[in-house]
Amino acid sequence: MTIWTSLEPASTTVDPGSSSTVRLRLRNTGDVVDEYRFEAVGDVAPYVTVEPPSIRLFPGTTGIVELTFAPPRTPDATAGPHPYGVRILPTEHPAAGTVAEGNVTFTTFMEVRAELVPQTVKGRFRGRPKLAVDNLGNTSLTASISGGDNSDQLSYEIVPSNVQIQPGRAAFVDATLKPRQITWVGQKQERPYGLSVRRSGYEPLAVNGTYVQRSLLPLWMMTTLSLLLALTITGVVLWFTYKAPVRTLAQEKLQQTAATALPEEPPEKPAEKPTQDAAPAEEPKASDEGDGGDKEEEEEKAEEEEKVERGPLPLTSEDQPNLFVQFAQVRLVEGAGGCKLTEAHAVGKLDAATEKALKCFQQAHDSEFGDFSRLAENDGLGNLGRSTMTALLAAHWVDATSVPLKANEPNPEVPWARNVLLWGTQAEIDDGDLASMVKYTKANIDYLAKRVQLKENPTQRDTNRIKEYQGLFGAEQNGLLDNTTLKKLQLGWIKAQNTAGTVTAKDWLPAPVE
Repeated sequence: MTIWTSLEPASTTVDPGSSSTVRLRLRNTGDVVDEYRFEAVGDVAPYVTVEPPSIRLFPGTTGIVELTFAPPRTPDATAGPHPYGVRILPTEHPAAGTVAEGNVTFTTFMEVRAELVPQTVKGRFRGRPKLAVDNLGNTSLTASISGGDNSDQLSYEIVPSNVQIQPGRAAFVDATLKPRQITWVGQKQERPYGLSVRRSGYEPLAVNGTYVQRSLLPLWMMTTLSLLLALTITGVVLWFTYKAPVRTLAQEKLQQTAATALPEEPPEKPAEKPTQDAAPAEEPKASDEGDGGDKEEEEEKAEEEEKVERGPLPLTSEDQPNLFVQFAQVRLVEGAGGCKLTEAHAVGKLDAATEKALKCFQQAHDSEFGDFSRLAENDGLGNLGRSTMTALLAAHWVDATSVPLKANEPNPEVPWARNVLLWGTQAEIDDGDLASMVKYTKANIDYLAKRVQLKENPTQRDTNRIKEYQGLFGAEQNGLLDNTTLKKLQLGWIKAQNTAGTVTAKDWLPAPVE
C-alpha cells in the first residue's frame, strides 16, 4: 500500500436542492512520484463531484481534494443515510488502488400536489370527480382524504379515504358527491366544495371544485308544460262554449194533390265518355335537352361543397403508408400498455391489424387512468394523433421515475426526449418540426427493431422545451424529466388538447423506412 487516505468528516448531511462538501486527504507513502485519479462510486455517485479530478504527489507529500454532494430536490434523492465511496487509482501502481468510504445522509422534504379532474362536475343526484395526489417528496406519504363545503349541502363518499404513496408515485381517489336536498324545479345551483389531503404534522392541502346541481324538471320544461296545459284548457272551454248548431237541409215531402200522379220524365241520358281510341293530346316536349345535365352538375357541385375536407391529423386508415404509423407498429410489436401487434400488417399503413392494436392501447390506457387519459377522445378510437403518439413514445420510460440528462454527455435518451416533446408541445407542425420528427422517429425505430442507439448531447434548448411542456399543466418548470413530467407524457397530455393540430410542412407525410 503506497496511499494513505482520510475523509473529513467521514459522515455528512445535506438537504436535497443544496450542497455539502467533504475533504479527502491523500498522502503518497511510496518512493516515486505518482498521479492519482478519483472516481465516485455507489448509489449517490451521480450527485458527487470531485475537484480536482486528479492530483500528482511527490513521495511523502499530502494532497487534498474536495467532494461536493449536490442531490436534486426530487423524489430520486431518497431520504436517509447513503454509503458512498471514492475510488483512488494510482497511475504508477494501479494494483495499489483503494476506495475511501464514507456516509452521507439526505434530509427529508415533503412536497405534495393534488388535482381535481374535472374541476366542475354536473348532475341531478350525484357528481363523480377524481382526485390525483402526487408525492413529489423524497419520503413515503401517508395521508387521509376528506371533503367539505361551507353550507353543508353535500355528502361525500371517498374511496379510498386513506392513501400511502411512495416517493415519485401518484394515487387516484374516487369521490362521489350527493346533494342533501333534491332541486325539483328552478335554475341549476352551483355548490362550491373542497377535498383536503391531510398529513400528520402538516397543514391540510385543499383542492377546490364546483358541483353544479341541476333541477329535476328544468325551467324550460316547466314553461313548455304550462303553455301546453293552458292551450288545452282554452281549447276545451271554447269547444263547449261556442258549440256550432246543427241544421238539417232535409225537407218534408209535399203531399200529392192530384188523384193521379203526373208521368215521370225520363231520366237524362248520360253524356258519352270519350273512347280509348281517341288520340291523346300531344305532351309538350322539353325546351332544351341539356337542362337535365346542368341540373346534375349543380347537384354534384352542391354535394362537393357540403363535404368537409379532413385535416392531416390524426392519421387514419385513409392515409398513405408513412413513418409515424411504422413507429407505432414497431412499438406495438414490442408491446405497450399490455397490447401487442401480432397479426400480419402492411408496413407504415394503418390497416385493420394496426388499428386493432391501437384501439387496444387507447382503451387500456383510458381504462387504467380514467379521465386523466383522453387518447380516444382527442384522436379518435383507432387513429394515430398527437396524444396517442406522445403516449406511445413515452412508453419507452414506463418503469422510470426520472430521466437524467447531463450537459456535454452523450445520452441515448436525448432522441426519445426530443421526439416526444415535439409531439407534446407543437400544435402546428412546420418544416423544422417535421425534419426533427423524421430524424428522431427513425432513430427510435432503429432502437426498437435493431437495438441501435443514437446518442446526442443535451442542450439548453432541450431544457427550455421541457419547461415549456411543464407549463402546460402548471408544474414546477425545473427543466428536468422528473416523475411528474414523465407521467403527463405517458398520459398523452399535449398542447391544445381539444384540437387535432395543424400541419404547414410541405413534405407531409414522410415515407416509412425499409
